[in-house]
Amino acid sequence: MSLTLYPAIDLKDGACVRLRRGEMDEATVYEEDPARQAQAFQEAGSRWLHVVDLNGAFAGRPVNRAAVTAILAVARVPVQLGGGIRDMAAIEGWLAAGIARVILGSAAVKHPILVHQACRSFPGRIAVGIDARDGFVATEGWADTSTLRAPDLARRFEDAGVAAIIYTDIARDGMLAGVNIEQTVELARGLATGVIASGGVSSADDLAALREAARPAGGPALPIEGVIVGRALYDGRIGIAQALRLLG
Repeated sequence: MSLTLYPAIDLKDGACVRLRRGEMDEATVYEEDPARQAQAFQEAGSRWLHVVDLNGAFAGRPVNRAAVTAILAVARVPVQLGGGIRDMAAIEGWLAAGIARVILGSAAVKHPILVHQACRSFPGRIAVGIDARDGFVATEGWADTSTLRAPDLARRFEDAGVAAIIYTDIARDGMLAGVNIEQTVELARGLATGVIASGGVSSADDLAALREAARPAGGPALPIEGVIVGRALYDGRIGIAQALRLLG
C-alpha cells in the first residue's frame, strides 16, 4: 500500500508561505497567489492538497477565507484545511464550501467533545492535528505548550471515528532537518487510526525512510498513511512526481 503525499499550502496574509518552527515573523513568501500554487501542485500530479490558515490558527477563527475560497475554485483534488476551526459552525461552513476534510487542532485539546460530535455528523471528514514540541502538545498556533503528551491525546480519539491523525514535530517544521520518524512510529504503533507525518521533510531519502518505517520488510505495517511536504517542494529539493514514486 502506498503513502499519500500532501503538498502544503500555508496561508499568511493571503500569500503562500513557509515558516520556521511555526514562527510567524520567520515567514518566507513563495507565492502571492495561493490558487496558482494549488494549480501547480495539481498539474504536477498531486492527488491531495493540505492547506493551513496560519493567521486563523493564532486568531482562533478563519482569517484567510478569500485565499481558501480561491484554492477551492481551482481544486480538482480533495483539500484538507486546518487553522482557526474551533466550532461546529466553522466545520459545517468549510465542508459545505467544498473542503473534503477539516483538521481540528487546538479545539481537539480544549474541546474534545467537539471532535466526537463532528465525527458523528461528518463521518470520514474530520482529522485531528497534533502538533508537538519535545513530545508535548502545542496549541494556539503553537504559541502555547500543554502538559499533554502527543500519544496520549491521539489515543483519546481512537473511538471517535477520526479520519486521520496529523502529527507535526514543531522543532523540525520548515527546517529541512528530516522527518521525526522515531516519534511518528511511536505515535502510530499504539493506534488503529491512520497517521499523517509532518515537519522536516528535506529530501527523497526522508520519504523513502518513512515508507520503510511504515511498511517494514518482514514486519507488520504501521498505520502511517501519508506525509505532508512543504519547504522541500518549494525549494526544489524534491519534485511531486519523484515523491509520488517514492511513496508508492
